[in-house]
Amino acid sequence: MKRGRITAFLLAAALMGASAGAFAGCKEKESEPELNRYDVQFLDLFDTVTSMIGYVEDEETFRGFSQELYEELKTYHQLYDIYNDYEGIANIKTINDKAGIEPVKVDQRIIDMLKEAVEMDKATNGYMNVAMGSVLSIWHKYRTEGSYDPDNAQLPPREELLEAAEHMDINQVIIDEEASTVFLPDPDMSLDVGSIAKGYATEMVCRKLEEDGLTKALVSVGGNVRAIGSKGDESLWKVGIQNPDLSSQTRYLHTVGLEDMSLVTSGSYQRFYTVDQKNYHHIIHPELLMPWDEYDSVSILCGDSGMADCLSTAVFNMEFEDGKALIEAMDQVEAMWIFKDGREEYSSGFKKFMEEE
Repeated sequence: MKRGRITAFLLAAALMGASAGAFAGCKEKESEPELNRYDVQFLDLFDTVTSMIGYVEDEETFRGFSQELYEELKTYHQLYDIYNDYEGIANIKTINDKAGIEPVKVDQRIIDMLKEAVEMDKATNGYMNVAMGSVLSIWHKYRTEGSYDPDNAQLPPREELLEAAEHMDINQVIIDEEASTVFLPDPDMSLDVGSIAKGYATEMVCRKLEEDGLTKALVSVGGNVRAIGSKGDESLWKVGIQNPDLSSQTRYLHTVGLEDMSLVTSGSYQRFYTVDQKNYHHIIHPELLMPWDEYDSVSILCGDSGMADCLSTAVFNMEFEDGKALIEAMDQVEAMWIFKDGREEYSSGFKKFMEEE
């Protein structure tokens, strides 16, 4: 088996050549084609690092899948963007800009994602609300300013948050499938799809790659991990669960084995800013309107990366008993909680995915 690497930076229009090296043989039968390992990385999609490891017959085949991964994810990135406009594209920002003015005709991929978001909001009793944009935008503003000017970092005024919270009723989002439009009748409402966009896009793109013939790959979009099949030698993909204590010499607390599954983690250590020597992370509780400090991280295992993304955010904001009950009531979904004091809790079937340590 050969092993190669393809690296892509920024727009990555042209994929660089892969270097091949010796790797353990993978052929089980002489009649079966040899599978070679290649990997690629992009740095400009969903404001994060995207990577893929794949086992295919040759470099040219992997280049094709890599380009497809990039182009598909780029489309989803532009459609789900809440900050930037793109020529000829009506995206989530367009919907927000037209709030209270008129419905926006959008791509079916926006409608499908928003429909799933509405269903997940219902399933989690409001703990996964993409209509929280009015509140989240305030936190984004203060977090950005505080990160650039730490000495003058401040928390958003409570009154401002409470006023914004009057405009986050997801039931007011009007999705007209027949007309392919989305409308926010409240001019002060806005959508923020950060709790679903990466995971949903990852799932949709991986399904497309599978349909086009990719059978063995591991895709990670900013930590939203999706396994397509198994590795080239038929073993499980090994994925680490990060230690929330970034000062520790131990980078990963546990390793899980994946095949045709997703692992998504939401954590307080990922994005935060500091006010009066206290860190405030980016996951905002829909009732408190503040970051909640019950856990350091929540990891979700399930077959669908979009669902895993939604659940990791929702369960992070739920009392442990409520979150565990939600997970246990779902088929083929597992979770792991890491509390602020370092204690770990698991759903009933999570440990069966953990590798021996």
